Amino acid sequence: MKTQQVRLPFYARLPVLAMGSQRKNTVCFARGDCALISPVHQDLSCADDFSNFEKTVGYFFARHPVLVAHDLHPEYTSTKYAISLPPRYSPVAVQHHHAHIAACMVENGLKNQKVIGVAFDGTGWGSDATLWGGEFLVCNYARSVRVAHLRAVPLLGHESALRQPWKLAGLWLYLAYGDAFLNLGIEFTKKIQRGKWLVLKQMYLSSPDIVLTSSMGRLFDVLASIVSGRQAASREAELAVALEKMARRNPQKADAYPFTLRDTPHGLVIDPLPLCRGVTADVKAGIAAQHIAWRIHFSVARMIRTTCRAVRARHGLKRVVLAGGVFQNRLLLALTLPLLEADGFSVFTHRELSCNDSSLSLGQAAIASYRGQGQQKATKGG
Repeated sequence: MKTQQVRLPFYARLPVLAMGSQRKNTVCFARGDCALISPVHQDLSCADDFSNFEKTVGYFFARHPVLVAHDLHPEYTSTKYAISLPPRYSPVAVQHHHAHIAACMVENGLKNQKVIGVAFDGTGWGSDATLWGGEFLVCNYARSVRVAHLRAVPLLGHESALRQPWKLAGLWLYLAYGDAFLNLGIEFTKKIQRGKWLVLKQMYLSSPDIVLTSSMGRLFDVLASIVSGRQAASREAELAVALEKMARRNPQKADAYPFTLRDTPHGLVIDPLPLCRGVTADVKAGIAAQHIAWRIHFSVARMIRTTCRAVRARHGLKRVVLAGGVFQNRLLLALTLPLLEADGFSVFTHRELSCNDSSLSLGQAAIASYRGQGQQKATKGG
C-alpha cells in the first residue's frame, strides 16, 4: 500500500492506529518518530470506500498497534469500528477539532507546547454533544480546552442543511429581524416557501432537543445563500466556494462588518448576528455581490484576530495554529495571516498536508500517543 510518511516531533513509545473521520477518511499508524498515513477513503458510508478502509486497517494491524484512536462522533463508521475491536486494543477517543490542531502541529514540528488552536470546519462532534466548527482551543498534544467559539444555533433540518443552506439562513434572519425578515424584498427571501418556513420555525420554537452547531463552515453557507439568493447546493460547501470566487473579483477593499465578542461563563462567544444584518442591508441596498463577499471574508479574518487577542490576554500565548476545512479558503487565509502576524503572533498552517479531514487521523495518532504514554506512566507508578 502506498502511504505518506510524516516525521513526528516526538517519540511514540506505544504503536498507535488512528481511524480518522467519516468523510475524507485516512488511517494513520504511528510508532517511534514516524507516522504513516493511508490514501483517502472518500466516504465510509459507501460500500467500496468502507471495503478499502477495512483493507487499510488490516494492513496496519499487521504492525501490531497497542492503542486505537477514534473520533468522538458516535455515528462515525470509523468510531463504531474502533470500539468494536477486541479488548486487547486500548481505545482512545479524540475530539475532532483537537485532532485538527494536533495534525497541523505535527506537520510544523511543534513539540508538546500550548498553542491557540483555531479550528474552523463544517461540523465535528464536540465534548458537549453539540456540533462544533468555529472553535478556539488552548491545547497541546496531551490536553485541549475550548476557550472561545462561534455562537451556537439549532441546526434546523440536521443533515439536510448541508445541501439546503436556506434553512439555517432563514433561522439567522429570523433571529435578526423576527418574522419581518420574510418581507425584506431580497432575492433570498422571495424564494422562501412560506409553508416550509413555518414548519422550520415551529421546529425551532418547540423542539429544544435540536442539535446545536457553532460551525463556521455553515455560517459561510448561510451568508453565501443570502448574498447569492441560492437556496440549495449539490454538495457540501458549494456556496461557500462560490462566495470565495465572488470575493476574489472585488476591485475595491472595505472595512469589516460588525460582530460582537461576549464573555460568558463558558468562555468567549463570537456573535455574527450584526454581520448578518450588515450583509442583508447591503444586499437590499443593491451593493455589488463581490464587494459584499470580500467584506464577509475580511470580517471573519478580523474575528480571528480579535478573538486571538482576547485569548492571548488571558493565557499569554502567541503561537496560533490554523486548521480545519474552512482554511482551504485561500482568500480567508491570505487575509488572516497578515492581521495575526502584524499583531505579533507566530502563525502555523498546513503546508504539505491538507487542512481538511484527511489529516485528522494524524492528529488523532499524536494525541493518543501522548495520552497513552501518560496512562503507561500512571500504571507503572501505581
